[in-house]
Amino acid sequence: MAAPAQTLNFCGVLSESKRIINAHSRHFLALSVLFLLPLSFSFIIYPTFQSALCQSTIANTQIFLSANFPTTPSPTAKSLALPLLYSIFLYLLSLCATATITYSTYHGFYGRPVKLFSAIKSLFYSFLPLISTTLVSQLFLLSIGVLFLILVGSVTKGIEFLGFDIDYNSSYFAGFIIAGLVGLALVVLYLQVIWALACVVVVAESKWGLEPLWRSAYLVRGMRSVSLSLLLFFSLFIGASIWANSTLVVSISGSGWRSWAFIFQTVVGSTVVTIFMLHYAAANTVLYMYCKALHGELAFEIVEEFAREYVSLPFDDEKLPHVVSVVQA
Repeated sequence: MAAPAQTLNFCGVLSESKRIINAHSRHFLALSVLFLLPLSFSFIIYPTFQSALCQSTIANTQIFLSANFPTTPSPTAKSLALPLLYSIFLYLLSLCATATITYSTYHGFYGRPVKLFSAIKSLFYSFLPLISTTLVSQLFLLSIGVLFLILVGSVTKGIEFLGFDIDYNSSYFAGFIIAGLVGLALVVLYLQVIWALACVVVVAESKWGLEPLWRSAYLVRGMRSVSLSLLLFFSLFIGASIWANSTLVVSISGSGWRSWAFIFQTVVGSTVVTIFMLHYAAANTVLYMYCKALHGELAFEIVEEFAREYVSLPFDDEKLPHVVSVVQA
């Protein structure tokens, strides 16, 4: 049973990723419960937990002060340790989610059987390369931020060296800083767009370090608008969902952590964020396949895999073959 040709655009990527997820719904549900749901839950519950911890710390400090102790224990170590451990937890769990969902979507695109054990087993081959690639990208972004600070400092000192006075409280200086920050944000956004496929390259092509970044920048040529659309679309919905639900959870937590309203809002919010993150990871993998098709790399792999020029996927309810062909919009 043939289906309409999939176009290489934003809607085509979303449609294809949705079909793959629906075709292996139980598999992706298991991955979501293992990796994405704890991630979403921590996003929503962390502000409430941090607020409760801060209130507890303030109360303990007041008790020590009222008892006239000569010295009071500093809450600095605890206040820094919790965000650090939380960040490490988010980082490692997000890498596991990205690796397993990308692996499953990649094989599901070709119509191969996807199994939970195989997806988790793939972590042994992709986890460390993903760490190296993400660290390289973060170091690159950090160096850009440092160069921006050096540039701003050099410009201001250069102007003062020429004999001009700079009023750091003036609106002109504020406008200069804002313009620089906007430029920096655009540079970072551009890098995020061209590096969108880096993690997929790590999983699908077994590359690591700087090579997946260059490979992603090459593949995304001609599809940067689609990559930007996916980034903005899912970032907006995921960010808005996390903010809205975490705000509601914080306001509800005053009635108690065991209240039905608190539990219900936490479960609903975590589920919504999990769905968005699942579709974002799958959409990035489909975008990778479409970029390869645009560069003429997909046809050879399909011929090698199936000895024909289309991808056969068991997508519909009766598990009949679904023919996927791609054409550029």
